[in-house]
Amino acid sequence: MKILIIIPAYNEAENIERVVDNLIENYPQYDYVIINDGSTDDTRKICARRGYNLLDLPINVGLSGAIKSGMRYANYYGYDYVLQLDGDGQHDPMYIKDLQACMEQTGADIVIGSRFKTERKPINSRMIGSQLITTAIFLTTKGKYIGDVTSGMRLFNKKMIKRFGYDMHYSPEPDTLAYLLNCGVKIEEVQVQMHERIAGVSYLNFKSSIWYMMKMMFSIFLFQWVRKRGKES
Repeated sequence: MKILIIIPAYNEAENIERVVDNLIENYPQYDYVIINDGSTDDTRKICARRGYNLLDLPINVGLSGAIKSGMRYANYYGYDYVLQLDGDGQHDPMYIKDLQACMEQTGADIVIGSRFKTERKPINSRMIGSQLITTAIFLTTKGKYIGDVTSGMRLFNKKMIKRFGYDMHYSPEPDTLAYLLNCGVKIEEVQVQMHERIAGVSYLNFKSSIWYMMKMMFSIFLFQWVRKRGKES
């Protein structure tokens, strides 16, 4: 089964070599493509100089647009699975085999690399926000539970590759998980350990985190019910 690792990267010049060199040296069984999302730093130059497999977007389209581009790439080249891996080095490729095994054993459409499948969430402002989203999903999906709603490490099957690549209603955000669960998509989680970001800065500061939470809660409780809905087959 062919797996493509897609690496969305926006201004990850300080991290991208470490992430990709680890894949090339230690996980050559997996193909990869970097989605340079209109970076304004040297991300593109570094990838070009090192000869990395690169899909270079001319402008910043955001995570959703970058993932959509990667999914279309995967569909065009006939991959069976797509693994989303962040460009900041937080995700460890050693868990890909575990996510794949879970997908094959359970028939899941999406498997999330979860920090909280078997471990409790720490108590801090970020995790309180995560728990609120988890609770919102639980309440709006008849009791379906996703512990790590913001994890960017996810494995998608061929059906989801096409949906995320070509359907405007699919984005890599927690509100979409609620929407998908209500459409009959099967989502599982596998416990993983994640690394701390070594370099660069997350796009979520305090102000943007508050806005993000408000947007997610609105979408989960209200907007998802007016989105185009259909049972997955």
